[in-house]
Amino acid sequence: MVEDRLKGYRNISRDVLSKYKVGIWSDVEIEATNGRFRGLILPRSETADDAHIVIKLITGYNIGIATATITNITEHGRREVQYKIAEQEFPTDPNKPNITLFGTGGTIASRLDYRTGAVIPAFSPGELYGSVPELADACNLRTEKLYGVFSENMGPEQYIKLAEKIGEEIAKGVDGIVIGHGTDTMHHTAAILTFMVQNPPIPIVMVGSQRSSDRPSSDAALNLIKAVKVAAEGDIAEILVCMYGPTSDQYDLLHRGTRVRKMHSSYRSAFRTIGDIPLAMVDLDGIHELRDDYHRRRDDREVSINTAFEEKVTMVYYYPNMKPDIIDAIVEKGYRGIVIAGTGLGHINKPIYEAVKRATDKGVHVYMTVQTLWGYVQMYVYETGREIMELGVVPAANMLPEVAYMKLCWTLGQTDDRDEVRRIMLTPISDEITDREPYNGYLIFQGAIPEVQEFLRTIKR
Repeated sequence: MVEDRLKGYRNISRDVLSKYKVGIWSDVEIEATNGRFRGLILPRSETADDAHIVIKLITGYNIGIATATITNITEHGRREVQYKIAEQEFPTDPNKPNITLFGTGGTIASRLDYRTGAVIPAFSPGELYGSVPELADACNLRTEKLYGVFSENMGPEQYIKLAEKIGEEIAKGVDGIVIGHGTDTMHHTAAILTFMVQNPPIPIVMVGSQRSSDRPSSDAALNLIKAVKVAAEGDIAEILVCMYGPTSDQYDLLHRGTRVRKMHSSYRSAFRTIGDIPLAMVDLDGIHELRDDYHRRRDDREVSINTAFEEKVTMVYYYPNMKPDIIDAIVEKGYRGIVIAGTGLGHINKPIYEAVKRATDKGVHVYMTVQTLWGYVQMYVYETGREIMELGVVPAANMLPEVAYMKLCWTLGQTDDRDEVRRIMLTPISDEITDREPYNGYLIFQGAIPEVQEFLRTIKR
C-alpha cells in the first residue's frame, strides 16, 4: 500500500512524501518558500530526478516543486485512479463515409480524468466516441493500431507496413484514411508515404498533437476532428498533414506531404508548408481550398504501392570546417547515398572535395539540397557550385533535405544505375520539386519591425 502511494518517487522526494504522510493522487496543498500550491500529486517516471514533487494544478497544468523548498504539505483527500475510459458504441450510418484510423504510436486522442488527474488513452471507436463524440457527425469509424512507438522510432519497417495497409484499405473501398502519428517526424513519414503510395483515389491524412490531452491548451481533439472531416468529406486525394494553422483554435491547415516541415518545438502551429502555400484551411464548418492544383478524389480503387527502401542512405548537414573524414567514414560503412544540406545555393568547403570525389568514384550517389530550406540549389552561379558538380554531386532543386533523403532511400531501393537514379530523383512526383516558388511561399515575420507590427495589429493573436 505504501509502495503504491509512493510509486515513481525515490530517495529525497520519497522521504518528503513519507514525512507528511501523502502520496500519488493525494489532493494536497503544498507550502513552499516561493508560494502555496494546490493540486494532485502525480506519479513520476523511473528516470526522473528525486528532487522534485510534481502536482497537477486545478488549471490542468503540471508543475514540479523542488523538495528543498517545501515547508509543509496538507492532504485534503485522495482520488482513486481509473485508467479505463468509458466506452460508448460508435453510431453507424449507411449514408456516411467509412473512415479507417491507423495508429502508429502515442495517443491519437485521450481525455483527462479530472477526478483523478490521469490521462486516459483512447483508441477504439467506442473510446474515441466517448472522448470526441463529434467524430460520429462525419463518418463511420474503424480503428487499427499498427504500432506503439514514439515517432523518432519510426523507420522502414513501419513505413512499409503502413503503405501496404493503406493499399489494403483502399482496395476494401474505404472512403478515407487518417494516420495518427507523433509530430516530431511526421513530415518524414509524410514524405516517404508520398513516394510509396502514389495516385491514391482518397484522402490520406496524417495528424498528431503538439500538446497532450491533460493540458487545457491541447490541440489533440480539434486536430483529430478536422483530419477526419478531411478524410470523410475532402476532395484532395493525396498524402496530407493536418495540423493547427494559427496558435489559436480557429482552423487547421492541410499541407502537402512533400512540402511540409515541423518548424517549432512546442507551438501548436508548428507545421508549415515550405516554399509554397498550403493546400487548404479546415475549420469546423468545412474545407476551404487555397489552390486547385491537387489530385482529386476518385471513385476507382486504383493506387500504386511501391515500398522500395534502401537503408544505407544518410543526410549530412554541412558546417564550416567540416573534415573529409566524415564523408570517408560514411563511405567506408557502405552507404550508397548521401544527401547534403549545403550552405547558400548549395556549397561545401574545398577541403572535403576530394572525399566527395572518392565517394562518387565508388558509386555513392550524392545529392545537394540547401539548409536555408526556402529556395533552390543553384550550383551554376558561382565557381564553387560548378566545381562541386564536377565531383559528381547532383543538385536537387528545391527539395527539402528530409524529403530528398526519403526520396533517395526510395529510389536506391529500386535501382543503383546512376542515370536512372538521377532520372527518378529529379522527376517530380508530388511537388517535391516545383518550377518556382510563389511570392508568398516565403514569409518569416520579425518582431519589432514597423511593417510587421502594423500587420500583427490587423489579425487576431
